[in-house]
Amino acid sequence: MDWKNKRVLVTGAGKGIGRATALVLAGRGATVVALSRSQADLDALNREVDCETICVDLSDHASIADRITQALPVDFLVNCAGITHLERATETSVEDFSRVLDVNTLAPLLLSQIVARDWMARGCGGAIVNVSSDAARRGIEDHVAYCASKAALDAITRVMATELGARGIRVNSVNPTVTLTPMGELAWSDPAKADPVKARIPMGRFLDPVDVAEAILFLLSDEASMISGVSMPLDGGLSAA
Repeated sequence: MDWKNKRVLVTGAGKGIGRATALVLAGRGATVVALSRSQADLDALNREVDCETICVDLSDHASIADRITQALPVDFLVNCAGITHLERATETSVEDFSRVLDVNTLAPLLLSQIVARDWMARGCGGAIVNVSSDAARRGIEDHVAYCASKAALDAITRVMATELGARGIRVNSVNPTVTLTPMGELAWSDPAKADPVKARIPMGRFLDPVDVAEAILFLLSDEASMISGVSMPLDGGLSAA
């Protein structure tokens, strides 16, 4: 696919999968609109590639519509921003649980609404990729809020794909297993926790962020023109083992 003259809004672009996605897109000629809550991370990204930047905390839902509307129009949306909070299900608080869902689930819905409404108003199609997780279908100790947030994100993906397909808008998610982002390294730094999971992956390793970025680009691209409503496992065969 020719990415020149394509504008792609990427959330969570300051670190990890979002940053890798922004770099790959920019390297292939796309105009990247990079969103992060950290201006320092955006500045670092902008020194590496030319991109537009938006600094906003996606838990501040009141600010999302104004900031994103100013960045329109875009051709594609990648909802990558995410957080986690490691707590036992019996110990997590309403505040901690809600904050994870605010960023991981509600913010992608709000962003998708804004962008999809613009596409419909302009009579054009588009594609959205939500960065979900293998955790959407697994019970992982100490990840109750994260697992719930990603399972809900997959449900949103299916519903929006069903509702928007007739308007030429495709919505998919990618569901990576452990990915060596800063957040992934924090959650899986203990070999006693990580090694048994890695041993179950037929390909024998965790993912690098660029592995996920390449899958995202495929799902955005014209080559995936009849793929919508899927939650694509990116797990080295773990889901088949």
